[in-house]
Amino acid sequence: MKPVIHGRYTAQMDDSFVVFVIGMRINKLFAVSKWFPVAGAMSGMLKELYKNKEFGFLGTESFFNGRTILQIQYWKSFEALEHYARHASLHVEAWKNFNLKASKTKTVGIFHETYVIEKGQYESVYVNMPRFGLVKAGESIPVNRKHETARARMKP
Repeated sequence: MKPVIHGRYTAQMDDSFVVFVIGMRINKLFAVSKWFPVAGAMSGMLKELYKNKEFGFLGTESFFNGRTILQIQYWKSFEALEHYARHASLHVEAWKNFNLKASKTKTVGIFHETYVIEKGQYESVYVNMPRFGLVKAGESIPVNRKHETARARMKP
């Protein structure tokens, strides 16, 4: 279990960054042979990303909600994310396999959303939480008078 950081803290990022929301939805639960390879491909890519910091991947949080698997990923830049998507062999192979085997069926759906966050144009607060989300991707700093409100944390 991750240790809980007592008190209020916020995330600090030194530069702009990217929030990448990616996921899949299992539309036909019993068609395991179609959706399981899609789900399984992500674990290999995450191992690769955590091992190779030069790709620009900062971290992720994963969530399961019924038939939907969702990840919120943090990247150093859109260019780093795009380069990984177009050139990393694990991702290229997974995308090719999805298009060959699953995309033409209604068995599994995939989605992603990409947000470029400019320096200082974000805010966060965590109270009695382990390192989570943006603070896990960046730095954790205590909330003080300078960072007391959401508006104050939003200032660059």
